Amino acid sequence: MEEAAAVHTIAREARRSPISGLSAADLPRERLAQHGPEALRDHELLAIVLGTGCSGRNVVQLAHELLAAHAREDLVSMDVAQLARVRGIGAAKASGLVAAFELSRRALAKGMGSRPTVSCPADAMPFLADIREQRREFFVGLYLNARNQVIHKEVVSIGSLSASIVHPREVFLAAVQSAAASVVLAHNHPSGDVTPSQDDLDLTRRLVQAGELMGVEVLDHLIVGSHDFLSLKERGLL
Repeated sequence: MEEAAAVHTIAREARRSPISGLSAADLPRERLAQHGPEALRDHELLAIVLGTGCSGRNVVQLAHELLAAHAREDLVSMDVAQLARVRGIGAAKASGLVAAFELSRRALAKGMGSRPTVSCPADAMPFLADIREQRREFFVGLYLNARNQVIHKEVVSIGSLSASIVHPREVFLAAVQSAAASVVLAHNHPSGDVTPSQDDLDLTRRLVQAGELMGVEVLDHLIVGSHDFLSLKERGLL
């Protein structure tokens, strides 16, 4: 009910705005409220930041023209004075754009700098220290972004002394929720023997196939013992 009320409020405000000549489906703020920012195109996101259009052009048209005239990498590096000279922008809109671009840069830089990268199996082991000594099998997913940085860790399932029940749905639900590009799978063998069982190999094959359908690459499957670990990828078993 609250979400629906918010959408109606945005629609009502939009009808009074400089983009009232557009259909409801084309109103960027309404599309944002209904579908989230991921569903919006670049010019729609830019239109929301701009807020209003100018004489003879609504804000969506202004955003289109701005993106057509300036490459994105150039646009985000322009200062207030440069943007303010663009027809239809002015000092107020230019300041808002520069502030938005700078905030995005800071957030991106902070996120990239603080996230560890997994470039080989050994890089994943600090994330798996807590399952080495477990007396039951823990199945874990390390979810990575496009730069192979760890963005999420999920204990997918906890099983018995000798087996864990894992369904692809649980593995890839976490991938979708974290917007992961790839995943490193891992589970422990309480016996300490890291030799993969046939069940381990069969499960890995199913998860690789499911990942291909989901667009999430399975980079490796690690088997962890109390003093050792094994990479199925390094053994040519992935």
